[in-house]
Amino acid sequence: MPQAHAAMSAVVPAAPEEVYTVLADYRTEHPRILPRQYFTSLAVQQGGRGAGTVIRVTTRALGVERSYLMDVSEPEPGRRLVETDRGSGLATSFTVTPTGDGHSLVEIATTWETRPGIAGALERLTTAPIMRRIYAAELRQLAQYMRERAHYVAVRGEV
Repeated sequence: MPQAHAAMSAVVPAAPEEVYTVLADYRTEHPRILPRQYFTSLAVQQGGRGAGTVIRVTTRALGVERSYLMDVSEPEPGRRLVETDRGSGLATSFTVTPTGDGHSLVEIATTWETRPGIAGALERLTTAPIMRRIYAAELRQLAQYMRERAHYVAVRGEV
């Protein structure tokens, strides 16, 4: 089957280890960066931090709601998380790269199988831009959350 890919990246004003900690914490931190207009729920089924975590995520885009049961792996601990749907094989990765100035370049990317032929071509043409819009919103929310988190630490002295 043909594959499709959608990705978006942005610089986030926080150290890579801090960003990765937020992304890997599916019980408390990760849900805070999900735009509610696209993610209706995230429930931890097993684990909760990094590799071995199992989550159920429900998304909504263009009026269509989908639920995914995803296994979390860490092919590059501290740098890259991957959520893989058990049913479809759809895989979303979060990659955190230092920028050299104390910030992080964060990329969210998804690969999935599409149907063959014209139906698959249409899916690739329409789904990828929607996913990039969702990821742009998620990256904005992540950047905002990291700014708020840093402010909280500066004021309170704790996370």
